[in-house]
Amino acid sequence: MAKIITVAHQKGGVGKSTMALNLALCFQDQLRVALVDSDLQGSIYHVKDDFPGLAILSAEQISDIPNLDYDLIIVDTPPYLSNKLTELFQFSDFVLVPTKAGFFDVMAVRSTLTLIKFSQAKNPQLKAGIVLNMIKPRSAITKDIKELLQSLGTPLLKTMVHDRVSITRSSMTSGILQSADVKAKEEITSLAEEIVDYISA
Repeated sequence: MAKIITVAHQKGGVGKSTMALNLALCFQDQLRVALVDSDLQGSIYHVKDDFPGLAILSAEQISDIPNLDYDLIIVDTPPYLSNKLTELFQFSDFVLVPTKAGFFDVMAVRSTLTLIKFSQAKNPQLKAGIVLNMIKPRSAITKDIKELLQSLGTPLLKTMVHDRVSITRSSMTSGILQSADVKAKEEITSLAEEIVDYISA
C-alpha cells in the first residue's frame, strides 16, 4: 500500500502547493510517486506537462486516493477543503502543516491541528508535524513563534524553509532540485528526510 503524506493548513498563502510539489520531486527518483492536486483551481495540475517524470493527478474522488497504485502519494489541499480534511487525514500516514512565522498564522494553525487530533483518535498510526515555511531572514519573531508552536502538542520539525525567490519560482523552473540555489535544495531535501524519519519510526 502507498504511504500517503497530506499537506494541509486551513489558512491560505503558506506555500502548501510549492512545498508539496518539491517534496514529490525529491522522492520521484527512488519511488513511484503521485502528487494529487485536490484544489478545484488545479494550480499544480495545470503545470503537469512541465513535470513529465511526475504523476500529477486531480482529485475527482478523494476516497479513491488510498487505492492508487503508487509507493508514495502526496496530497496538496486547498484552505477551503475543511469538510474533506478529516477523511484525508484518516487514511494518511503523515500530515505536514506548513506555516509562516506570523502570530495570526500560528493562531490559524490551531483549527488544522484540532482536525488532525480528531483523526488520530480514529487512526492512531497517523503522524503529523508542523514546518516553518517562507521564513524571512533574521526574523526576530521566529524564536517566539517556535516556542508557541512547540506548545500546541504537534511536533515542530527541525527543518525550516526560508523565503527564497528560487523556491517561489520553482513550479515554473522544473522544481527546486534543478535550481542553482544550494541552500534551498538543502532545506527541501532535509525536510523530505525528516518526514521519512517520522514515517519510519
